[in-house]
Amino acid sequence: QVQLVESGGGLVQAGDSLRLSCAASGRTISDHAMGWFRQAPGKEREFVAAISWSGSTTYYADSVKGRFTIARDNGENTVYLQMNSLKPEDTAVYYCAGVRDMGRYIDYVSRATYDVWGQGTQVTVSS
Repeated sequence: QVQLVESGGGLVQAGDSLRLSCAASGRTISDHAMGWFRQAPGKEREFVAAISWSGSTTYYADSVKGRFTIARDNGENTVYLQMNSLKPEDTAVYYCAGVRDMGRYIDYVSRATYDVWGQGTQVTVSS
């Protein structure tokens, strides 16, 4: 059973950068597709970015494309989200999620795809 723990959140100003980490334990995530989602107060949890098990393919929400970068280090069993040029509308709790890639089609954008979730880390961007 995989456990995910996010870290790296905090309070920053608009234009600043943050790097979130998602450390996995319990078993390897080298065979997992991984994603980042976020949830702002009063809003539904939304897709931010995802990465295939090998790291060869990445996906981004339009709202973060060009500013955020997802990456993974399978040797460290960790996934990262580099967030640059942060905006107040990026304020949310950020969640890491994973699902084992069984060789079938994966809808990386859908929350329902993922069966392992972290507890979240708060990111607050002030204007």
